[in-house]
Amino acid sequence: MNTLKSTSERVEKWVNMVHAPIKPHLPAISRFLIVATFYEDAFRILWQWKDQVMFLEMSRYFPWYTAQIFLGFNSISMMLFSTCIILKRQVGPSVAILATVISGQAVAYGLVFDLMFFLRNLSVTGGLLLCMSESILRKRTKHTVFASLPQLTENERHKYFQLAGRVLLVLLFLGFIFNGEWNLVRMIVASVGLAACGMVVVGFRAKWSATFLVSLLCVINMLVNNWWSVHHSNYKRDFLRYDFFQCLSITGGLLLLVSIGPGGLSYDEKKKQF
Repeated sequence: MNTLKSTSERVEKWVNMVHAPIKPHLPAISRFLIVATFYEDAFRILWQWKDQVMFLEMSRYFPWYTAQIFLGFNSISMMLFSTCIILKRQVGPSVAILATVISGQAVAYGLVFDLMFFLRNLSVTGGLLLCMSESILRKRTKHTVFASLPQLTENERHKYFQLAGRVLLVLLFLGFIFNGEWNLVRMIVASVGLAACGMVVVGFRAKWSATFLVSLLCVINMLVNNWWSVHHSNYKRDFLRYDFFQCLSITGGLLLLVSIGPGGLSYDEKKKQF
């Protein structure tokens, strides 16, 4: 146990040393990556406007004007409120509206019961919650869009947002672990990844485990979602690109976790009190 503890401490010191040059810029980079999938989705809707309208009309039985309004609202909201998050302006309302867009798209495109889509979007929502937590941590403002929680102080909200963000972020890895064919390499990666996910959830060596998951997710994303290698005429290209940018957003959430820490409801913070 002491050997494991000393090893983890050495690894965490090495991680802090590697992060030192980019630490001042890490929050901005993280916020941009978190909202990257919304920019990609907005530009894809605008680029494929006719195809999107036709799909909603023919496959989802949307009236023509409803499809136009829905797509317009989604594309404008994703570009506008993603920019607000990057610029740290009205972060609370922006997070709420982008979360609404995620839910609306799941219903409109009939993907509510698609497990991987569901897990990926929960993970993206976890990244948005960490943006909200960072905003509260930075401003400590008394104003909040979450009026349904009047009994909680700003500090308590910050802690609960970080906890919810940590839990949601790792759901994508659970989807990777249980989705697909099993082999020796997959079992090894799944075992190590599952352990790192557990460490992130409980907040044990959270910065180290989040850094490891960032590295693992980058490798998986490049190998699995390599949309640039698929021909333009292949319909799978758009799906792979969508998945690629969603993984980028989750990577941004994990980097933001590295930047702001796991929060008060974590093993790392509780350990400091003793």
